[in-house]
Amino acid sequence: MPILQRPIGTTRDGIAVERFTLRGDGGVEADILSYGGTLAALRAPDQAGAVGDVVLGFDSLDPYLGFHPYLGSLVGRYANRIAEGRFRLGGRAYALACNNGPNHLHGGPGGFHRQVWGAQALDDGPHPALRLHYLSRDGEEGYPGNLDVTVTYTLAGGELWIDYLATTDQETVVNLTNHAYFNLSGGGDILGHVLEIPAARFVPVGPTLIPTGELRPVAGTPLDFRAPAAVGARIGADDEQLRSAGGYDHTWVIDKPPGELGLAARATDPASGRALEVLTTEPGVQFYAGNMIEGGLVGRGGQTYIRHSGLCLEAQHFPDSPNQPAFPSTALRPGDTYRQTTIYRLGLVR
Repeated sequence: MPILQRPIGTTRDGIAVERFTLRGDGGVEADILSYGGTLAALRAPDQAGAVGDVVLGFDSLDPYLGFHPYLGSLVGRYANRIAEGRFRLGGRAYALACNNGPNHLHGGPGGFHRQVWGAQALDDGPHPALRLHYLSRDGEEGYPGNLDVTVTYTLAGGELWIDYLATTDQETVVNLTNHAYFNLSGGGDILGHVLEIPAARFVPVGPTLIPTGELRPVAGTPLDFRAPAAVGARIGADDEQLRSAGGYDHTWVIDKPPGELGLAARATDPASGRALEVLTTEPGVQFYAGNMIEGGLVGRGGQTYIRHSGLCLEAQHFPDSPNQPAFPSTALRPGDTYRQTTIYRLGLVR
């Protein structure tokens, strides 16, 4: 099926930005911007057959160029936080921008979410796909090495595949993800969404959301989603971890062999009947309940996005891994290739 490609404006530096629409089966469509590799829209039918958008986003380019909480962005070089913006690698110390209190977050203020990616529509295969490319130069945001990154979005029926590849000419650290905010109702908040995360452990954090270094059992805590539970059922519990994050903003350790594709999370919305499954090769999934979305953020169709307007299920490595030797390594060396796959599978509640 042909991919719709159209210009939507230019950056403040005058670089042209385009929107690509991938069309799948059963009314599922994905809009992706070359700016930030942004998943700007993901449309899917509800139980009555009505098609609606299930991710937060904007109608035009300009709001993406301003401040926003990474709505649909590709983030890197390092998704999540690095303590005090510092790490050591190969005997050398590196300093990054601290753009989240005392810490570095999502690749820094000029991270991948702020870049215009090269884009190539691929409509000659069995499924429509968009290949994005970006070369992150040595020293960008403080990271070592020239990092060559390719991200491919493929819409296969009701599944949106995101395949990531990266190589480097100098040892560096890499942790890439997509920061889509899902709302399966298409409006309102996500506190009534029912979530399941098949993980027996999570990564506890301190007051600035940096991991303590342990992997703690979820049993007996409000972070136990091994059995499906409403997002809002325990989000206000008197719990140290929820107080630190203002709600859910933690990484769960996915119970599967390293590098194998497996289920990370399942979300359902009783109101619309929509369901979302997230599968990934990554070792963790960050569940963020939109705790810090500030009121007044005007999104698609004039909706005002407020706290808990959307939830994120970000497949990734653990936060601060460059400073946590017990965590799975995020180092990438010359001659090696960073690879990961994440799938967003849309459907209806069974």
